[in-house]
Amino acid sequence: MPTYRIVADSSADLTTVDSIDPIPFRSAPLKIITAEKEYVDDAQLDTLELVTDLLHYKGRSSTSCPSVGDWLESFGNADEVFCVTITATLSGSYNAAMLAKNEYEEAHPDRRVFVLNSLSTGPEMALIIEKIRDLILAGNDFETICAETTKYSQRTGLLFMLESMQNLANNGRVSPLVAKMAGFLGIRVVGKASDHGDLEQLNKCRGEAKALDAIVGHMKALGLKMGKVRITHCFNESAALALKALLLQQLEKVRVEISQCRGLCSFYAEKGGMLIGFEKQ
Repeated sequence: MPTYRIVADSSADLTTVDSIDPIPFRSAPLKIITAEKEYVDDAQLDTLELVTDLLHYKGRSSTSCPSVGDWLESFGNADEVFCVTITATLSGSYNAAMLAKNEYEEAHPDRRVFVLNSLSTGPEMALIIEKIRDLILAGNDFETICAETTKYSQRTGLLFMLESMQNLANNGRVSPLVAKMAGFLGIRVVGKASDHGDLEQLNKCRGEAKALDAIVGHMKALGLKMGKVRITHCFNESAALALKALLLQQLEKVRVEISQCRGLCSFYAEKGGMLIGFEKQ
């Protein structure tokens, strides 16, 4: 029997082996960087401290992906490694993981590494990782796991709600004026991860209730009828619970789980934001 390991960068919001027990799992940390401090997105990160610091920070900020060495360390000594990365349009994580794959397989010709560009982040990555676990436990071979994982990733989606766009403005992704006006007017931005891995804006909603209604509408339009929904929130559990209630009211067969964003997703979602991963039928 081959030995297995599932790995992902920390944007998947999974940091412990227990997250996908019983298959060994490792998280390769991304970093959030400001002129004042560098935050490593690992199990020791105080996410509330990160969010609070960034809330009062006015300078430029950026993120840094895991290095090739970080990925190689995460691979360990497994015969078969299954690796999932944040969308390559937002980070160099996928490219670094591919370089690590080539180096690992050259050093160990009898071992294999599969790297998937999720074209997404956060809870959609978590769904893909759970699928890999289930395929391994079902006794599938390496090629089947790779093929079925790729197919499954095309049947999942990601939506997001942003209450603030300050960090996106600070790292140059949106205009500071747009971010300021959105905050002043109480706008909630609803969007999705596109088929190409970009963040695509769908709605600007006045208030949270309208944003939650828009999210449910988009999820149904994109094909959600039953199956798994994973909600991660950045210190906004009340909105996550409200969204869960709306979903269960309209789609009784969905299975919803709620958790807290870790560092990288908190950086993009910001306080009050949410990410929603779901299965499309």
